Amino acid sequence: MKALRFDGDLTLVDTPVPEPAEKEALIRVSCAGICNTDLEIFRGYMGFSGIPGHEFVGVVEACDDPRWMGKRVVGEINLGCGSCPRCRRGLARHCGNRRVLGILGKDGAFAEYLTLPVANLHEVPEGLSDEAALFTEPLAAAFEILEQVHIRPDDAVLIVGDGKLAQLIARVVRTTGCRLTCLGRHPEKLAHLQRLGGIETRTEPEGRYDVVVECSGKPEGLSIALSALVPRGTLVLKSTFHGKVTLE
Repeated sequence: MKALRFDGDLTLVDTPVPEPAEKEALIRVSCAGICNTDLEIFRGYMGFSGIPGHEFVGVVEACDDPRWMGKRVVGEINLGCGSCPRCRRGLARHCGNRRVLGILGKDGAFAEYLTLPVANLHEVPEGLSDEAALFTEPLAAAFEILEQVHIRPDDAVLIVGDGKLAQLIARVVRTTGCRLTCLGRHPEKLAHLQRLGGIETRTEPEGRYDVVVECSGKPEGLSIALSALVPRGTLVLKSTFHGKVTLE
């Protein structure tokens, strides 16, 4: 099969189709998304070597469970070890020994085929296009914020960033009815949020907030987010970048 492989340089290669292990599925990739995490991997993030890519839509072509054959699917990207205390508590996404599709120890979606455990798969509903379904993984990351943090309608919430992930997070957080502000550097991107209604946009930081979501993808985003928090406020970190930050 054709695949993009990263080993310090990104190259198009011919490589064998992966063999699915027990309880795994072989998936023919229909389309794959390019995430900022992928771009940071190319700068050295995680020291990854292999086939990158973790946002995908595909069709199951081989599987032990015949019910999945021919299904159009997306997939959760974390593969826990299955035996550690976190995995036994249902926290496989936070397993210390996990592999992550296209990011850590597991070849990803920039290829004609990939493998994933059946337990990680979600069927794409009929009527939903591949292009829309491709946003499942980053949208799930946005919804996870509401699982982890209780945002009340009277909370003042700031999103630092105006890129793809920030756009999705804003749409999710907006459903809480909170007082929502987005801070970004690109007026044309902020305009997308203004059209939604119920979101204030800024190009310069101002004021303090009960909850700040940092998803700028830039090292300086952390200091901006910290300075915008009220005492005992809640900081949610969603940025991925290769490099270090200074925390005082």
